Amino acid sequence: MRTQGPARSRFLLGTVIVAVPLALALLGPVFAGDPGPRAVSFTLGGGHWLGTDFVGRDVWQQVLHGGRTVVLTALAATALAYLVAVPVGLVSAVTHARRLEDLLMRPLDVLLAVPSLLLILLVASVFTPGAVGLALLVALVNVPDAARIVRAAAGEAAARPAVEALRMQGETWWRVAVGYVGRATVRTLAADAGVRLTGVLYLVSTAAFLGVGVAPDAADWAVMVDRNRTGLMVQPWAVVVPALLIVALTTGTNLLFDAVLGARRDVPRGVVGRLRVRCGWSRSSPRPYRGAAEPFLEKGRRDT
Repeated sequence: MRTQGPARSRFLLGTVIVAVPLALALLGPVFAGDPGPRAVSFTLGGGHWLGTDFVGRDVWQQVLHGGRTVVLTALAATALAYLVAVPVGLVSAVTHARRLEDLLMRPLDVLLAVPSLLLILLVASVFTPGAVGLALLVALVNVPDAARIVRAAAGEAAARPAVEALRMQGETWWRVAVGYVGRATVRTLAADAGVRLTGVLYLVSTAAFLGVGVAPDAADWAVMVDRNRTGLMVQPWAVVVPALLIVALTTGTNLLFDAVLGARRDVPRGVVGRLRVRCGWSRSSPRPYRGAAEPFLEKGRRDT
């Protein structure tokens, strides 16, 4: 049980770090209230405990309003990327049709060759995307990389003898691809999701910093960093606070994913045995797959 200590510590630390920016992003607009009268730009005091921004607005109110767009756009973009990448990667790994695999993966390789931010800026120069458009663009540039990771993880699982045994046993394609190969890739996808969400947060923030998807004077953490940096030496809170919130959000997310994966890896076999007894499971209990594939499936479970 000693190995669970570091994972628990990382989980608690990640929860504390991510809770503040997440609460401000989701609940901040509810408690922000009406904006007060504008004051002099880049001042401290005068009823503004974090000072004023480049146009004299209260920085604290801007912080409360500025996180929801960043967080929701990043979450939506990450979910959309996996919504496309997981089926494409699974089909490419499980199919025996080389032409189908090339049809699915080769266009993504071309898209992968274009730098993400450059592609977003090129599209933004032709169209004017809002928050929804920015989420779609960020999801689009993340699909090729995510699909290749899913393809690699699923390809390793699809090459196991258990998959061939399941096919010989007459199992459906859906049960082989999703029930076995898909479940074998869950841990890899969970680890990738933590890193990818961090990258998406930075990409969304960078795009907003460059004026893509948001108005130039919008209440957005990334826009606040951009518009207020000219007064950094005079009134630093207008830049430091939103920048720290973005860093805390990404760092806390990574710690949480690492802690969850570490906790799953560190669960001792004795705990699993006690759960079997408590829940009434046994070696003779019915399982999803039975017959000739069972020895291979048992080996596959030990490998993962």
